[in-house]
Amino acid sequence: MSPKKTGSEKYVLRVPIDASGVEDRSELKALKAVFVGKGGVLASTGVKLDRDGQGVAEFRMDRPHGGQVILGPPDADDDELPGLQTLHVDISPRLWAEKAELLLDPVIVHPWYWHWWLRWCRTFVIRGKLVCPDGNPVPGAEVCAFDVDRFWWWCSKQQVGCATTDANGNFTIKFRWCCGWWPWWWWRRRVWQVDPKVFRLIDDLVRDIPEIVPLPKPDPVPSTEVLDRLLADGGTIKRPPEPIAAPERLSRIRPDLVRRLPAAPHLEALRIWPWVPWHPWTDCTPDIIFHSTQDCGQGEVVILDESCGDARWNIPTLLDVTLVATNEACCVQLPPTECEDEECIVLTHVCDDLVATIGGNLGAQATPEGYRNPSPPAPPAGSYWHDRPYGGIVPIRGVCTDWFDYYAFEYSGDGGTTWAPLPPAATLHMSRTYFDFGGPPWFQSVPFNFAMVDGKWVCETLGHWESVNGPRTWVGDRTVLLRWQTANLFSDGVYHLRLRAYREAGGALIDLGIPDRCTHLGDNDVAVAIDNRIVGPGSGHPTSPSHPVPPGGVHLETTEPDTDFVSITLGGGTIGPCGNIDRDAISPATPLVIEFMASDSSAHLARYSLRALWGENNAVNLLNAGTLSMVGPGQPGPTYGAAIGQGAAAPKWEGGTMRLTITDGEKAFPEPCCYLLDLWAWKRTIVNCDEDYNYRNHSTMTLAVT
Repeated sequence: MSPKKTGSEKYVLRVPIDASGVEDRSELKALKAVFVGKGGVLASTGVKLDRDGQGVAEFRMDRPHGGQVILGPPDADDDELPGLQTLHVDISPRLWAEKAELLLDPVIVHPWYWHWWLRWCRTFVIRGKLVCPDGNPVPGAEVCAFDVDRFWWWCSKQQVGCATTDANGNFTIKFRWCCGWWPWWWWRRRVWQVDPKVFRLIDDLVRDIPEIVPLPKPDPVPSTEVLDRLLADGGTIKRPPEPIAAPERLSRIRPDLVRRLPAAPHLEALRIWPWVPWHPWTDCTPDIIFHSTQDCGQGEVVILDESCGDARWNIPTLLDVTLVATNEACCVQLPPTECEDEECIVLTHVCDDLVATIGGNLGAQATPEGYRNPSPPAPPAGSYWHDRPYGGIVPIRGVCTDWFDYYAFEYSGDGGTTWAPLPPAATLHMSRTYFDFGGPPWFQSVPFNFAMVDGKWVCETLGHWESVNGPRTWVGDRTVLLRWQTANLFSDGVYHLRLRAYREAGGALIDLGIPDRCTHLGDNDVAVAIDNRIVGPGSGHPTSPSHPVPPGGVHLETTEPDTDFVSITLGGGTIGPCGNIDRDAISPATPLVIEFMASDSSAHLARYSLRALWGENNAVNLLNAGTLSMVGPGQPGPTYGAAIGQGAAAPKWEGGTMRLTITDGEKAFPEPCCYLLDLWAWKRTIVNCDEDYNYRNHSTMTLAVT
């Protein structure tokens, strides 16, 4: 980049260029020369060569400068040339000696440099497609490519280019890649981070070698400390640690490190120095990983994040890739092709669960009806993931709906004998998103809410919307037909839902009846077991000092589920909250009996746990330390699967009051300390499509062993 002309450039530097020794100059008819001074690149100029390979680089300046003239090909960037190993001429300030013009001796271009210039900077093209795990394209995402280098347990990433995917998920990244850097220049431009996976591999390799001292905690900035420790005699480092900025030192110590360290074929396969040689400043083919983000209107989300271990080594100048995004990506959803022209529908999912995984539905076993993952006759003793009902907001999905214009949902609570329209409060708002080719923003959201049309509470189909507004490229899930609000509107039980179709004509709705399920297997209904709970007044939770719900405490005022410590005895003596136990009174023959409650009034208990916590991070599973039995009728579990094996009738298990007898009290209280008895219980309900057993309750009690 040449300085702006000010009219005061009275000093002229001319550097003759002689490339006559290069026989074939057809691919390169001009050169670039930059003048580098104390402040960096002060000026640059192109150099045209005549038929004999002769030319002159001329620089004009307002005062005489010392520095370097550096030569390279015409497509090299001004800022790149000083860092590349190429021809240069030193200019001493003394050469001016009061001269206004300075003419240097010709710079002879050797054929080696000429042919090196033809290949030291090449153009690479990455053609790619970004897809979701199901193979559908990801539009409107930014995909960035990074070159990676790995050294010891450090990794460096350098961005080489970015592009935005189109509606088909396609992208093209084009970038220049240069090699032949001065090592010190290459190091100065890199930012490093610790690769945790490689650190663990190296640490596991050397930790059991007595003569190698423990490795230091990894620091993101590469240092010689860890290398010096490995080479030190008896752990004594003879020189202070320093940043790794002298690559020649790495070459010098590598043979000693290889002899000192164990062989590691797995680290060789990962191309980790010092097990493999490493000179990245001369690497003429990049090693590429990808990172991608997408904003579907809810903020930017990382949908692809490859690590250094995912690198594609030494890529060709034209690389074709298919990248798979995470489930957080918004994908183009194509309409199902199997619908064809048949006037039918299929209700496919409840939440994210295929109806074939829910009892009583198409493709599933008949009972228990409406429960996800219906249990086999004898489920595993420890299982609690069978026979799960739903609660809260329950989306219903379906396909093959574009042949009608509007639809309503009806429900039955008596197995399909009687039907009624879903109340408006049970139909929550919905929206769909399409990819906007005119973006950014790339994504536009369209509401698809239930509303009153011609006296009926209905929702518009996507097909009817497109007939009015034009076709769109839809992303995300286009199959949600209903977001069913069940809490506080429906009693616990099994419900059937079905869809009624309408055609619109001049604002009036024509009832098309209940469409058949595709493949003519009957009506389009789906069975769903609902289980919600009340927390607070009205829940039926007793209010007594023996079953407290203190403000700000850990116990919830609900019976779904409920937990409580009923009584605790040690050697026949009763222990209450904050009680004291004499350690001398505990022996292997001292029985500990804990009666506690873990129950669910709707009989959908999943499991419970009981632990003793003490000291710092100590815990003992009390259920494994003794024998469980029931106080009254029922099955003690402690899991739903175990309860089924004990006689509970699927899909019900209420739990109740259990008695845990530990014959050796020392197993519960192994040392003098303060103890916290920690009791948890969980229901099987899938709440708002979250499978994480969110209906739970908790009771605690403290005591001291002195």
